Amino acid sequence: MYIDKFKKIVIKIGSSILVDEKGKPKKKWLQEFAEDIKNLLKKKKQIVIVSSGAIAMGCEYLGIKKNGLRVDKSQAVASIGQIELMDFYKKIFDKNKIKISQILLTLDDTEQRRRSINARRTIDNLLIMGIIPIVNENDTTATTEIKYGDNDRLAARVSQIIGADCLILLSDVDGLYNDNPKKNKATKLIKTVNKIDESIKQYATKTENLYGSGGMKTKIEAAKICQLSGCYMAIANGNYNNPIKEMIESKKCTWFLPRISKLDARKQWIIGSIAPKGEVTIDPGAVRAINGGKSLLPAGVKKIEGNFEKGDHILVKDQNDTECARGLTSFSSIEIEKIKGFHSSKIKNILGYSTREEIIHKDDLVKV
Repeated sequence: MYIDKFKKIVIKIGSSILVDEKGKPKKKWLQEFAEDIKNLLKKKKQIVIVSSGAIAMGCEYLGIKKNGLRVDKSQAVASIGQIELMDFYKKIFDKNKIKISQILLTLDDTEQRRRSINARRTIDNLLIMGIIPIVNENDTTATTEIKYGDNDRLAARVSQIIGADCLILLSDVDGLYNDNPKKNKATKLIKTVNKIDESIKQYATKTENLYGSGGMKTKIEAAKICQLSGCYMAIANGNYNNPIKEMIESKKCTWFLPRISKLDARKQWIIGSIAPKGEVTIDPGAVRAINGGKSLLPAGVKKIEGNFEKGDHILVKDQNDTECARGLTSFSSIEIEKIKGFHSSKIKNILGYSTREEIIHKDDLVKV
């Protein structure tokens, strides 16, 4: 089992695992889970938990239904539920002599480089002190436009930012199947995924109705972030008592293996972006240049989509509309529209001022 060689592990717990259908927290489950965490700590593992459940527990506290809540009301409910959620964790973890802290993050906290570094420093210091950070999206301030919307991708982004060795997504089935196991008894559990290709994406759509608000699609997106960051990821069944122990002993889960070369922290952050601001389409010559480790120049750009500013994350696609790279642009979309297709020597004459020669410098560019 891969987990034996990991030091820094992120575990994501979904609402359906932690809270029952009536919105009441599953006390016995968390007691068993705390035992798992205690055992991992004895093995000198560093643990970060990404937990859902704040809105569900807020609704239960207020005696209202979660379905149909408007964004503004769900933000208010989340502020109440966060207290209930952390109180639930604290009471049970205290009994196991496990100290915890709370960290609330927004999408911007991870998409802006300086803020993501600050988040890493905070989490690292807590881990050094032997404290388990419990992370959740800050639903009280995040709007629809600036939300992760699911804790799968949040957990992957946190894993990437802190340099975790492994992310475990506790779900309501044993892992990724090649068909819907509730409809097809002959379906098989996929034990290992080396590369996320079209067949893996199709398996995700077949089993999507088995999951909560995130769905299997977001778990695959989370896996992609982890793979490109050099981090292992597992989808496992969290409905068992002692779910981590069960996962280790039964080996029932799906492992997504990282790509061979681990990127440096800056490029991990670039490749893990969840909210690119736009995209450029490039010609075959520019694709070859990127594959050869070179920068993206204006001459290779054919088309632009989106409105973005200098320094924003953007996608780079080939002429088959396949993503081939991501990077931080040196120009705004308005500027690129003017200089695309031209040699770099023409930039000053076209724009009327001196600037960089590359649309994306190789140091700010990551192949996918």
